[in-house]
Amino acid sequence: LKPALSRGEIQTIGATTLDEYRKYIEKDGALERRFQPIIVRAPSVTEAIEIIRGLRHKYEAHHRVKITDDAIDAAVKLADRYITDRQLPDKAIDVIDEASSRTRLMALTPPPEIKEIGREVERVVREKDMYLEAQEFEKAASLREKEKLLRGRDEELKREWDKRKGKGPQVVAEEDVEYIVSRWTGIPLSKLEEKESAKLARMEEALHGRIIGQGDAVAAVSRAIRRSRAGLKDSKRPVGSFIFLGPTGVGKTELARALAEYLFGDENALIRVDMSEYMEKFSVSRLLGAPPGYVGYEEGGFLTEKVRRRPYSVVLFDEIEKAHPDIFNMLLQVLDDGRLSDSVGHVVDFKNTILIMTSNLGTSFIGKRTSPGFLPEGEDASHEKMKGRVLDELKRAFRPEFLNRIDDTIVFHALSREDITGIVRLMLGRINAQLADKGISIEPTAAALDLLVEKGFDATYGARQLRRTIQKHVEDPLAEAIVRGQVAVGARLELEAEGDNFVFREAHVDEPRLALAEH
Repeated sequence: LKPALSRGEIQTIGATTLDEYRKYIEKDGALERRFQPIIVRAPSVTEAIEIIRGLRHKYEAHHRVKITDDAIDAAVKLADRYITDRQLPDKAIDVIDEASSRTRLMALTPPPEIKEIGREVERVVREKDMYLEAQEFEKAASLREKEKLLRGRDEELKREWDKRKGKGPQVVAEEDVEYIVSRWTGIPLSKLEEKESAKLARMEEALHGRIIGQGDAVAAVSRAIRRSRAGLKDSKRPVGSFIFLGPTGVGKTELARALAEYLFGDENALIRVDMSEYMEKFSVSRLLGAPPGYVGYEEGGFLTEKVRRRPYSVVLFDEIEKAHPDIFNMLLQVLDDGRLSDSVGHVVDFKNTILIMTSNLGTSFIGKRTSPGFLPEGEDASHEKMKGRVLDELKRAFRPEFLNRIDDTIVFHALSREDITGIVRLMLGRINAQLADKGISIEPTAAALDLLVEKGFDATYGARQLRRTIQKHVEDPLAEAIVRGQVAVGARLELEAEGDNFVFREAHVDEPRLALAEH
């Protein structure tokens, strides 16, 4: 090609990626000189909308649908925000293509009402034949009338459906696009539909439904996320980065789970990295992937692959102080630029993640200063003193350039007796939710609540001891009673305290339903 190109005998336009250009064209200097490279950048959101409006007639003709302007706007904006591993306009075009295909197929599929009536007709016919064989003609006659009504309704629905099909092309609306983006990204449709401002405004209220006694922590996290969503911070950085400090069992990990569920609609949006697995220098490469020449090179890294597959997530680095120092060098880039390159060369985008690091630094001091039993009410000064000691220890453990990049460092409060009572109610509420399909419910008396709190709370271990206490005194005996048939379906039980033991009674019944003397 070189002589013909140099004499201008042929005119050529080529399209390729930068990697392919470097591999095949750039290494041959003489060939490279004969071409003028033009870098084609991804279009902006506005440009992508114009591009897809220009392509609209082709997709309308192919799928035999009508694509609205709202659907195009939603496809571009939602794809730009939620589908991070591809470029505009390609990803928005694919969303429109798939939404159009789904709309067309839905129009060709009978509505659920028609299928339901068809099944009902079959059931009535079988029942009618059974009565005819048994010579119960009155019942058979009533079923024949019911069959006529159902068949008439079936014909009416089919005529309406045929009219809708014959009216013209089906319309691809904004809701169809939202459904496709929801299926692609795994973010529930309700989270895409809910207005961002409304969701952020009631964030504290929603988190307090799961996190008891940590008002400062919930408020700090909510403020940082609102700041990010309002566009008042660097768009390249993660949505938020936090270090959670404080005693064990006070809700540090639970707050991370609650954030994942509230913001991204699913607790599975939490990527949990236990830093005790990354204490050795050689184990650091597992996060990013093994280097070339080592086993597992093509598999990618644990952290980078998880975030690539689920870019909207909460990343929890549990017990960060146990990690090898090289981990912190890697995190500097994530905290500053919101991106990380894995061993294969993929650039992984962290700008839609929330980074949370938990640590038990300073817990030895917390254990010494806490008196046995419960933290007395109103110990604000004591908490401030404990907070100062914990933050001093944090500064000794981590380098300033790492701490400077963290949005907020939050020290969790030790739990008071009132907090523990609230957590007991929360845990019993979850048991009731699990028993809902059997219609069984448990309502504790005030004395039973106090006894559970007394047995379950240890200042050193926080609320984790409560789970074991409730399992021992509530779940185990109740499960045994259900298996033995001592608790009927639909029973309403009261959990009462008798001395140092617990008793289940049926509501409004004086005699005990099940005594728990051994527990």
